[in-house]
Amino acid sequence: MLKLISVIGCVIIAAMPTLAQTTVAPRRLIRAVGQGKASGKPDQAQVDLAVVTQAATAQDAAAQNANQTTAVLTQLKQLLGANADIKTLNYSLSPVYNYPRDGSPATLTGFTANNTVEVTVGDLSLPGKIIDTAIQAGANRVDSLRFSINDDQPLRIQALRSAALQARAHADAIALGLGVHLGAVIAAAEGYAAGIVTADRVGLTAGAAAPTPVQPGNIDVFATITLEIEITQ
Repeated sequence: MLKLISVIGCVIIAAMPTLAQTTVAPRRLIRAVGQGKASGKPDQAQVDLAVVTQAATAQDAAAQNANQTTAVLTQLKQLLGANADIKTLNYSLSPVYNYPRDGSPATLTGFTANNTVEVTVGDLSLPGKIIDTAIQAGANRVDSLRFSINDDQPLRIQALRSAALQARAHADAIALGLGVHLGAVIAAAEGYAAGIVTADRVGLTAGAAAPTPVQPGNIDVFATITLEIEITQ
């Protein structure tokens, strides 16, 4: 037993210099973040329109809704053409209850049907006309009006470039303040977000005489770059 312990001890002692020789010193680096923004004009718009009807029975609510929605779609296709980009976003049929304040049981008062469609156009002069046409045809709610850019890749590249330049400038400033020199970029990570100009729940009433004014603004694309740059000395 004494001989075995002695041999093991020798092996451990002999291996320790090897482990010390392979130890790698931690790499010194500076991490800096830059932000960039690029703006452009929107080239498409989405309008979300809804037809909401109420009736004593589910059948009547659904039937009234179907008739009004059909009239809305017919008028929109006359305005935009038979190949208009119109799709259904949501359809619901739900009961309506009256809840007395005295805590007595709720009573069924009727049913509500809701049919929501989204209209997408590339002509930014049309959203106001779409809203007016839909309201006059029977739509009674405008849930959303959004402007966006179909292909924001050029703006994204521009924003990323600006963010990278700012991140490098920040790293240089940090290095100057610390009195060190920078070497190669070790890593770079990107992130971005595209803005959308939105007007939520536009309040309108059927038969409104004045045309709905619509003014699209610029779309902003934001980017961030995180750099890790080696400190050489």
